[in-house]
Amino acid sequence: MNTFLGLDYNLWWFLVFGAVISGYAILDGFDLGAGSLHLFLRKEESRRIAMNAIGPIWDGNEVWLVIGGGALFAGFPVAYAAIFSAFYVPFMVFLVGLIFRAVSIEFRSKEPWSWWRKAWDIVYCFASIVISLSLGLMLGNVVEGLPLNSDREFAGDLLSFFNPFAIMVSITTLALFMMHGAIFLTMKTENRLFVKLHVLANNFIVFFVVSFVITTLYTLLYIPHLSDFFKSRPGWFTIPLLMILSIANIPRQVKIGKYRFAFISSAITIALLLIMVAIEVFPYLLYSPQHPGNSITVYNAASSTRTMKILLVMALIGTPLVGVYTSFVFWTFKGKVRLDEMSY
Repeated sequence: MNTFLGLDYNLWWFLVFGAVISGYAILDGFDLGAGSLHLFLRKEESRRIAMNAIGPIWDGNEVWLVIGGGALFAGFPVAYAAIFSAFYVPFMVFLVGLIFRAVSIEFRSKEPWSWWRKAWDIVYCFASIVISLSLGLMLGNVVEGLPLNSDREFAGDLLSFFNPFAIMVSITTLALFMMHGAIFLTMKTENRLFVKLHVLANNFIVFFVVSFVITTLYTLLYIPHLSDFFKSRPGWFTIPLLMILSIANIPRQVKIGKYRFAFISSAITIALLLIMVAIEVFPYLLYSPQHPGNSITVYNAASSTRTMKILLVMALIGTPLVGVYTSFVFWTFKGKVRLDEMSY
């Protein structure tokens, strides 16, 4: 039997992969956003508080990225090979950014010198921005598609990554993460720093909304096929409608001071955006616009049915455990950040 609860295993594994990537974007998104806005905080104490807000959780959030890569490799090895070879340069830039972000967080507090800490602050902020932009660039190219040859290998060049749509998605991703991170930091701070972050959160909300509107308009005008699914199935319009409502709820909750609900709305926005992407590209994992027959789908890139059955059982056990661990860490380190001798 090649189905489980009425869905084939290829679709199940596509859903698992999408859920894990959504978890990573939501969790590491506010970490990256907090890092990207780091230099907007001028005082040493403010920067330390902001860094300690994500200190206990940032590395655990990256576990979801590892699970996502493992899910892609296990369920769709052909897609794994094609995507990682096509995105070799952007992905290496992404990995270097991850390395320097981790190093800057750990090294910043090792010496008391002002120049030392300022230097690592710059590295931390720049690395977070590079990671966010790299993620957006790769997402934009996956959504729009890449040239593939008959062997399902990347047939373009480095400049093909920097197309207008991918660049706009990249900027929108950065704006979304900065908004997400600023809202998270408001929940973790107080006094003057809290006021500063409240202002920054409102500014980054505007940044995101403007970026999102421009990207959406460009998509509707120049890549109209991405909305074909919703045009042909009006009942599914509920998803973009919910996304618009969740975006509208963010400034509303920030204005009345309910930052936890604003953060939840921001997380829901990320999830719904990725759900829309998944719906728009399905069944493709990597679309080839010039030669659609060379595209990689959830069916021609999948592992054997037996493999996916076994892996699905493992995923259904392992992924919730990671979720429980993540929830436990958040619960343990809830509340406002206060500096002590163990702080960064």
